[in-house]
Amino acid sequence: MEKTPHIPFREEVLLTSSAAGVYVICPTPFESDGRLDMASTDRMVEAYLEAGATGLTILGIMGEAPKLTADESQAFVRQVMKAVAGRVPVIVGVSAAGFAAMSALSAKAMDAGAAGVMIAPPSTLKTDDQIVTYYADAVEAIGADVPFVLQDYPLTTNVVMTPKVIMRIIEQSPSCVMLKHEDWPGLDKITTLRRASDKGEVRRVSILCGNGGLFLPFEMERGADGAMTGYAYPEMLVGVVNLINQGKRKEAHDLFDRHLPLVRYETQPGVGLAVRKYVLKKRGIIAHDTLRKPGPKLSPETISEIDWLMQRIERSE
Repeated sequence: MEKTPHIPFREEVLLTSSAAGVYVICPTPFESDGRLDMASTDRMVEAYLEAGATGLTILGIMGEAPKLTADESQAFVRQVMKAVAGRVPVIVGVSAAGFAAMSALSAKAMDAGAAGVMIAPPSTLKTDDQIVTYYADAVEAIGADVPFVLQDYPLTTNVVMTPKVIMRIIEQSPSCVMLKHEDWPGLDKITTLRRASDKGEVRRVSILCGNGGLFLPFEMERGADGAMTGYAYPEMLVGVVNLINQGKRKEAHDLFDRHLPLVRYETQPGVGLAVRKYVLKKRGIIAHDTLRKPGPKLSPETISEIDWLMQRIERSE
């Protein structure tokens, strides 16, 4: 299969294995009628950068990417890149059922100025060899010059990648520069990978962690380089990462613990994105908390609980 052609992109803006900090996972803002909300997109980008984000990730699992048309995905990428204006790297999720769609979106994203792309494995992969082969084929589809993030999220994809499989992918594909770690439990996986790279058994790549930040302080202490997730108070994620890096463990855990009840509430399967969008709307970051159908609607009781959790966070701060 021919890779979709794209214009050359500047090497200095590409994602590398030294990436660190907080890459905030962006939801896709919609108008109340379900159209893309570009004004809220601009406001969201500014809010995340003001919170201290070192990068942004769009069209991920929490970005409702499967609910967008190809034209909408490309339009959203262009809008985010315009709003970012080169201030931080942007990673674009390009996971797709087939390599043709993955190749096309990857090319458009890189042409628009993205720093790299993120690829999650399809649920059809059952063996280690199938997983490794899939990523070799994905690299062929997007081009070996495109840096990519390996997304390890078995709770959603149902694909279990052992540390050995991850190391095989890293070694076979020099363009794999980051692991998005979302296994659960997964702290020992971080330790295993970091020990292997420290011993020279595998090339060191960046590890950024997801799962709504639910285990972030411990993930940082196990050797992660930061977070790639979308909690509705990204300034907490930035604060925890910075405090751990400064050796201020107690302060980092105190900050995290203040937000933990809402982090936990946001992490509920199925309803988590609806909760996050509601909080972002209440904070004035997006205009509407619309999810494209199919998607859950928050009950009055749930909204009351979220309001209570927000009041506790903002009062304590």
